[in-house]
Amino acid sequence: MIYLDYQATTPLAPEARDAMLRWLDGPGGTGFGNPHSPHKMGRQAKAAIEFARDQVAALFPAGGRVIFTSGATEAINLAIRGSGTGGTVSVSAIEHAAVLDTARDLGACHVLNVAKNGQCNTKQDLPQDTRLVCLMQVNNEIGTIQPTVEWHRKAKENNALYFCDAVQAYGKIEVTGADMIAISAHKFHGPKGVGALWVRNGVDLSEVQTGGGQEFGLRSGTLSPALIAGMGAAAAEAKDRMEQDAEHVQKLWKRATEIFEGWELNGSAEARYHGNLNIRPRGPNGGGLDVNRLMSECRNVMFSAGSACASGSGRTSHVLEAIGLPQKLEKCSIRLGFGRYTTLEEIEEAGRTINEAAKAQGSL
Repeated sequence: MIYLDYQATTPLAPEARDAMLRWLDGPGGTGFGNPHSPHKMGRQAKAAIEFARDQVAALFPAGGRVIFTSGATEAINLAIRGSGTGGTVSVSAIEHAAVLDTARDLGACHVLNVAKNGQCNTKQDLPQDTRLVCLMQVNNEIGTIQPTVEWHRKAKENNALYFCDAVQAYGKIEVTGADMIAISAHKFHGPKGVGALWVRNGVDLSEVQTGGGQEFGLRSGTLSPALIAGMGAAAAEAKDRMEQDAEHVQKLWKRATEIFEGWELNGSAEARYHGNLNIRPRGPNGGGLDVNRLMSECRNVMFSAGSACASGSGRTSHVLEAIGLPQKLEKCSIRLGFGRYTTLEEIEEAGRTINEAAKAQGSL
């Protein structure tokens, strides 16, 4: 099987797996202690968590702290719900559902429009009562890199906080400055079920789920030393090989764009993370491509028609809609995601398979 769905999740790095094993010990082992217990095994587990906290923090801006969560969705909820009440939350139209749905649930949600190239338009104004601006760094569906520096500045000018979903950026490119930043370990070769919220020093948050108050009194619940150790190791590995990974992804992108020359790119080719290729067949109707049939006929190639979180919902892509793509073209679009462990041979084999299946439909 050829895996080309890196935006949905990434393969677990061997370094992360090795870091996790000690903390999965059963009877007779010493790694299963509760990190919040005062005895030796508890202290050892806590030390592993603090070591991993430093590893994760090394890829964030200076001047903040890392709060471990169960994943990015929890981190996003803590940031949006915990940063205040009242006022308007301004979010871009292409945010992940975890951001959009949480902001809408609070009631006063203002949606920022997006240009055809997939970037949030910086010339629009914020409502005067905006308390929080939410703009992701790299879009999960089309890979466009957002003008985060400009929006951070606009938030400050409006006396608002700036929150950034950096799930698709962390470990791949330098993380932008912000007041709060959410990440998820399984997007950079760590385990599923663990993430973090980075909070700039001086930003006040309130807890949104009560309990033991384990993470600075802001996030209750027993932490998993195994998951967090894996996340820390994945972060350290990403930091060490970020340049190497970027060079590899660029080679894959160059070959992939050659192979799919008969397809149209959705979103900017320049302001984009090149491990994301969101495309549709050229032509006014996208060649009439039936994506579900294509995926069925290319069952040995793992790719998607958009966000894994929205799969099966029956909804078309809100991201492609936001950049002005007609619904008939949205339905003809596919997303290919690749990265560290993808080979050129896999890109070429996947390209042949997908192109042949699309041609058989008369779409190319």
